[in-house]
Amino acid sequence: MSDNYDVIQVTNVTKSYSLGSGEVEVLHGIDLTVRNGEFVSIMGPSGSGKTTLMNLIGMLDSPTRGSVRINGANISGLSQKELVKLRRKEVGFIFQQFHLIPSLTAYENVALPLVFAGEKNDGAVESAMERVGLSYRMDHKPSELSGGEQQRVAIARAVVMRPKILLADEPTGALDAATGARIISLLKSLAGEMTVIMVTHNRELAGHSDRIIELQDGDVREQGEQQIRINESKMGVIV
Repeated sequence: MSDNYDVIQVTNVTKSYSLGSGEVEVLHGIDLTVRNGEFVSIMGPSGSGKTTLMNLIGMLDSPTRGSVRINGANISGLSQKELVKLRRKEVGFIFQQFHLIPSLTAYENVALPLVFAGEKNDGAVESAMERVGLSYRMDHKPSELSGGEQQRVAIARAVVMRPKILLADEPTGALDAATGARIISLLKSLAGEMTVIMVTHNRELAGHSDRIIELQDGDVREQGEQQIRINESKMGVIV
């Protein structure tokens, strides 16, 4: 397969939730595709459907109607066991809160996805820690790390299984501006190796992605090549 293909295909997707005696439709027939290796930002006001869309792409939920294909697999046709297996293989998650286990070292936190999947390490943890610039902090516990370092550990944990897709939900929300900019720089460097999709309210940070998808009231309002470009010298480097 060529590297230039649609790793995510969302086709005429509607998502509804039961509320009392009726239903609330959160997504209204959405169509979008994301290419392998793209860095895409999803923006929109609260209640626009961003989290619902991310949950569908992350295989944490299924569409009411329409289809979601992840690396060619239609998630609606998969059993729960098959979904878990595919999610572990294809998707890594990063959140605003770091969700590190306080009693474990950075190394042990990064190794958790391998443990849960029954996979051998074979240097994967060391490689992921090196990728985020934290080889020298492997034996430190979260309380001994700065906020930016904790988020980088969380990123290493998300990529240790070498997923096709990295989903980042407000990854800089708990960080100061300078540290957040360095996290965005790291995510940008990962794009190409994998597809990066970031939910953010910060248009300046979204400007570093290849494309912004705007959601409004459950519909895709706009998607196209990014027009906002920011001087990368302001981003800083990972040290």
